Amino acid sequence: MAPRRLPRGTRVDAVSLGYKIERPQKERLDAIARNAGVSSAVLIEKMIDHLELTDQGIPVWWEPLPRDGELPIDSA
Repeated sequence: MAPRRLPRGTRVDAVSLGYKIERPQKERLDAIARNAGVSSAVLIEKMIDHLELTDQGIPVWWEPLPRDGELPIDSA
C-alpha cells in the first residue's frame, strides 16, 4: 500500500526541498512516515507545525543563542 498523501490540489504554494542529509536519517524519516501511514513530505510538514520553539524562535532542544545586548527581565 502506497503512503497516504494529501489530496490532489491541496497544496497552494508547494516547493521542493533540495537539502542533502545523511542516508540513515533519510531512511529513519521514511520509516517513521511509513509507520504513520503518510508520505515523508506530510511527516515533515507535521513536524514543523508541532515544533516547540523558545522565545528566540529556535527549537527548545537547541542550545540557546547568545543574548548579548538584551536587557534582563525579572520574572518576579
